[in-house]
Amino acid sequence: MIASHAVSDQQAEFWNGEGGDAWVAMQPVLDRMFAGLAEMLADVAAARGARRVLDVGCGVGATTVAVARRLGDDGEVTGVDISAPMVEAAKERVAFDDHPPRFLLADAATHSFEPGEFDLLVSRFGVMFFDDPVAAFARLREAIAPGGGLRFVCWRGPEENPFMTAGARAIAGLVPDLPPREPGAPGPFAFAEEGRAAEILTGSGWREVEVEPIDFPCAFPESDLLRYLARIGPVGQALREVDDARRNEALRLARAAYEPFVDGDEVRFTARCWTVGAENP
Repeated sequence: MIASHAVSDQQAEFWNGEGGDAWVAMQPVLDRMFAGLAEMLADVAAARGARRVLDVGCGVGATTVAVARRLGDDGEVTGVDISAPMVEAAKERVAFDDHPPRFLLADAATHSFEPGEFDLLVSRFGVMFFDDPVAAFARLREAIAPGGGLRFVCWRGPEENPFMTAGARAIAGLVPDLPPREPGAPGPFAFAEEGRAAEILTGSGWREVEVEPIDFPCAFPESDLLRYLARIGPVGQALREVDDARRNEALRLARAAYEPFVDGDEVRFTARCWTVGAENP
């Protein structure tokens, strides 16, 4: 059995507090924004003939549900996440499904899955938060049957994803205590560096690792943009610590910075990601 290496206490606190609450509140917007990526992972599961699928960092369950509905009654799909608010919301969204996926509140890096319990691991932006990713992926590999595999989507670099960074840049002078980005540190851009994901997976015993760039169009209603900025990402985090006057000014600056992404009544941007695949020998 591989030793346990948990998600950090800081990450656990964030996703079980205001961070998790924000994602629950913004679920409809985020589901629409990234719907194509969830469907892409569902396509992978169907094409592989997977029947027992684990969705790591499932959040509010959009990808888990997409996979479960694609596989139908023949599939057994489990979503796992460390965030209690998001797992509860995920359970609520499938409460009336005839064959719902299972949702598990746990740290995927430490939970004792049965050996070979699944034949495919998937994730949409959910595997970049482990303190020790090599150990975490080695432990997760134990839960995948020999001949099974993984496929996940993660962000490329912040310089390639201005939608993810424009707000923080716009308010930096007003809110100077924004946390710095540390290359390779747990967070959205942990696997941004080319070769990083392959190095981690190879080091944790996965084989036939393939990492390919993918540019994916995303959109959501412009009417949701200000609410998105106020709740999600570095702007949303920063605004929790400031007074009302600075909050209002920061939102004004951030909204102005996103004007290039507004196309009529929609916000449009390109998610520049890596799609990562590997096999368990």
